[in-house]
Amino acid sequence: MQWRCSKKTFTALINQAKNTAFGRDHHFENIRSYDDFKKLVPIRDYEDLRPYIDRVTHGEADVMWPGKPMYLSKTSGTTSGVKYIPISKESMPEHIKAARNALLSYIHETGKADFVDGSMIFLQGSPILAEKHGIATGRLSGIVAHHVPQYLQKNRKPSYEVNCIEDWETKVDAIVDETMQEDMRLISGIPPWCQMYFDRLSEKAGGKKIKDIFPNFKLFVYGGVNYEPYRARIEESIGFAIDTIETYPASEGFIAFQDLQTDKGLLLLADSGIFYEFIPVDEYFNANPTRLSLADVELDKNYALILNTNAGLWGYSIGDTVKFVSKNPYKIIVSGRIKHYISAFGEHVIGEEVEHALLSVAKAEGIDITEFTVAPQVNPPQGELPYHEWFVEFGREPKDMAAFSLKVDEALQKKNIYYFDLIQGSILQPLKLRSLNKNAFIDYMRSKGKLGGQNKVPRLANDRKIADELAAYII
Repeated sequence: MQWRCSKKTFTALINQAKNTAFGRDHHFENIRSYDDFKKLVPIRDYEDLRPYIDRVTHGEADVMWPGKPMYLSKTSGTTSGVKYIPISKESMPEHIKAARNALLSYIHETGKADFVDGSMIFLQGSPILAEKHGIATGRLSGIVAHHVPQYLQKNRKPSYEVNCIEDWETKVDAIVDETMQEDMRLISGIPPWCQMYFDRLSEKAGGKKIKDIFPNFKLFVYGGVNYEPYRARIEESIGFAIDTIETYPASEGFIAFQDLQTDKGLLLLADSGIFYEFIPVDEYFNANPTRLSLADVELDKNYALILNTNAGLWGYSIGDTVKFVSKNPYKIIVSGRIKHYISAFGEHVIGEEVEHALLSVAKAEGIDITEFTVAPQVNPPQGELPYHEWFVEFGREPKDMAAFSLKVDEALQKKNIYYFDLIQGSILQPLKLRSLNKNAFIDYMRSKGKLGGQNKVPRLANDRKIADELAAYII
């Protein structure tokens, strides 16, 4: 069913865009099959597509998609600075439909619908939009705020006035004041910033758990980052293991959501105006990597995700890696970022592997992890081998840090054969773990002017920029 939807989407996208500047430049009129498409449309990231996107942002019509976009979603790029992602009148409704269907799937599965009778909070960016050459421009969450269905508006928090506060800490404090006495039943947002909200709530309530502040709070909806590093601390703050719905929204499109509480895989949305392609991660940086459609993917293999959308993105590498956990229906997990990996020594360590290594040991040892990031140390002190340096903020620290570090290193060796070979061959020494001050990552993000919103600390880097800056927070 999903594959048939995907083929239908492919044909519709090509037909709709064949008379755009991009369609003419890439001979869409000659495309009859996916093989034709691959020959005519290369894989591109934002910088590669920028000549076309710049024309769109300067107000030109019919560049990548018919007409002008309805919105430009403003995002932060690691190499591109500010990025502007077009959202069309065709793509905007898909964001709302997917969010609605995620909630309806939960109700259908569990029979629990009473959260709609109480207050619901959406921690999001400001809905105040700027204008760029006649096109409304803002953060995705702020744009989506203008399209929340009427049936959710009456119980929605925070108020419009509070939502418009730009400074994140001021905004969180205002949300706390506004929601303390509410019958809050659903909370949605990026996990680290929801944790900050929970911490401020608890502090104001004299240390109470969230379940005692909001006794009817039953559902947590999240997206944007892997929840597992935050799960233990969030559940500790709430006071129980709450039902959760994971979503995979992006400015480029709403890609997937968790449709079953019993299954952590995310249902890939094949009928939402996106035609998906997949490149095996180990081929991504090749000159001519293999490009696969849904029909040819394999289970438990990491792929770079490529999008072709009804907002005019073509062969677009979103930067995420995914892994299929089911093909009937097609379900994925988000395994990391293409550019967030470590391969300073040929180890090709990805986010999924470092998260598993740290969290599996932490769980076994009863250790709480608040946040972490990892970088290579290629220039160690004289006489030492190079190593991976881990910067970790603990909720509850190990009693024996050296023993804990060694167990994490052994767990990573089991997940990554290249890393195993480098350790066993004495090319690398075992990882070194640096314990950071409480709230180190919040303080770091604040110092960069990136506290709150959709900003996230990368788990992995191939350089020392973040690592060197975090050195000031080492205990």
